Order: sequence, then C-alpha cells, then structure tokens
Amino acid sequence: MKKCVALLGNLLLSSTLFLGVPTVEAQDMISTIPSDATGYCHLKFPVMREDTLSWQTPILDPLAGNVVDFYGPCDYDPVGLEEIRVQRRMLLRGDFDDGD
Repeated sequence: MKKCVALLGNLLLSSTLFLGVPTVEAQDMISTIPSDATGYCHLKFPVMREDTLSWQTPILDPLAGNVVDFYGPCDYDPVGLEEIRVQRRMLLRGDFDDGD
C-alpha cells in the first residue's frame, strides 16, 4: 500500500510539472523584421515537420535545426498553401528553386 501511494504521488507531481511547461506557439517561432519604406519583411521561421506536410494545417518544427530565411510581403503565411508547396517540392525533388 505504501508503494502504491508513493507511485500515485509521483505520478501526480510529474503530471503537474508537465502541465506547467509552456507550449511554444507557431507565432513565437516566427521572426519578422519589416523594411523601412517597402511593404516587405524579412521573415525567419523553422521548416515544417515532414510528416505534417499532407495535413491541412502543418506544424512548424523548431527542433529540426533548419530555418527558412524569407524576404517578401509582410502578410506571408509560413504555414500557408504556397509554403507547403515549396517545402514539399524541396523534400521530394531537392529543388530549392534558387536559380542555380
């Protein structure tokens, strides 16, 4: 009985600690630096998880180590349809479409 109480106490403590850890939102992982006079911004965001590229709303993967360095319109959506297509093409064909 004593071991059972200790086990339940440890389980309760660990679950409380786990719930207290803040989660990282996608917007927290995106760095946006607007340009001076133009309507363009310099965006930096992590790549999407490969297993979520077929989902309707893919998930950014901050643990991947790869960062997309993008210069374009400030309203660009890093998890939008255009970026999903780009990352799928990069994954499937290795085509970065950078002009080389």
